[in-house]
Amino acid sequence: MNDGSGSAALRRPLRLGVVASVLTGVLLLLCCTGGTAAFFLSGLSGDAEDGDTLANEDCGPVRPVNITGKLPRFTEYGDAQVRNAAIIIKVGQDMGVPSRGWVIALATAMQESGLRNLANSGVPESLALPHEGVGADHDSLGLFQQRPGWGTVAERMTPSYTARKFYEKLVGVRGWQRRPLTAVAQQVQISAYPDAYAKHEELASRIVNALSGGAARTIEINGKAVCDAAERGQIAASGWTAPIPGGVGSGFRTAQRPGHNGVDIGAAKGTEIRAAAAGRVLVSQCDPDDKGRLDCDVDGYPGKGGCGWFVDLLHAGGYITRYCHMVVQPRVQPDQIVAAGEVIGQVGSSGNSSGPHLHFEVHLRNDRTSRGAIDPNQFMRGRGAPLRRPA
Repeated sequence: MNDGSGSAALRRPLRLGVVASVLTGVLLLLCCTGGTAAFFLSGLSGDAEDGDTLANEDCGPVRPVNITGKLPRFTEYGDAQVRNAAIIIKVGQDMGVPSRGWVIALATAMQESGLRNLANSGVPESLALPHEGVGADHDSLGLFQQRPGWGTVAERMTPSYTARKFYEKLVGVRGWQRRPLTAVAQQVQISAYPDAYAKHEELASRIVNALSGGAARTIEINGKAVCDAAERGQIAASGWTAPIPGGVGSGFRTAQRPGHNGVDIGAAKGTEIRAAAAGRVLVSQCDPDDKGRLDCDVDGYPGKGGCGWFVDLLHAGGYITRYCHMVVQPRVQPDQIVAAGEVIGQVGSSGNSSGPHLHFEVHLRNDRTSRGAIDPNQFMRGRGAPLRRPA
């Protein structure tokens, strides 16, 4: 199948002004600093044994976390912080909370405390208890910076207690497994920085994978964690899902098509296309063909040029996904916030196309141009939402 990504509309990078406006709101990814507690993040471990490598291992049976055993290291966090992460995951496992909850809990604690069990200079009793730093945010304490309504001082300074209280409230949030992480975390925490949690989702997923056997790559099916099966609107614990079920035909930058910056997934015309992760709509429009024509409501053909009806979404971590050749105008509008798995359009053959399919791209660092494009196959598999091979 043929499709084009070389039109003027698709060559434009995401300008700084656009980035600034996009990252305001639920996906404030780069401009927030730390948690609500006032403390200095020190003691970060620089000699990782490599948590990142473990996070990339194959997804196997989800294993219980051993909080007293040897744990992998991450360059972003020291040993005590990774131990706290293990406690948070272990509590979630013991409570039977699906692994998506572990990712949300970790991302929340990263933002609130940097995964440190914080005392508070305004709560003298907390200073006499074991702690890993001192904050000064109102009367907030511990990993999740919980205030007195969450428990006593001693309870809020106990990592396992604070994690349990977080999970108890989390599972009561309607639709928590499908909604954007930052929205769910904010509903639990009621934070003064409601948009800051999303930027931790990627690292939280990596830590969950490393500590529990790839659990961020799983979905819950009949109460069991199943690896690498997130599609048809089912969301992996990482927060990602395949945009459509179907086999990948033309691959990423093959020898025959070195300029093909995505993959083509075959599907019948009208098949629903889903957002691969929660995000903000950057672009939703008809891409002009090589002659500048905006005729996306008719089937295209090879050599026509253009992406047809298409959508670009910005996700936490600065990732951008692109969905091309829709049959009719997309169902979403620029600046709209979409949930993972939300239907954004339908498969078609508009633009530079030889037949119905979805052209799907993934880009890094907020870069919509070809320079930011990476192989969607590898990326999606690492998030538990692999794109299928042709039958």
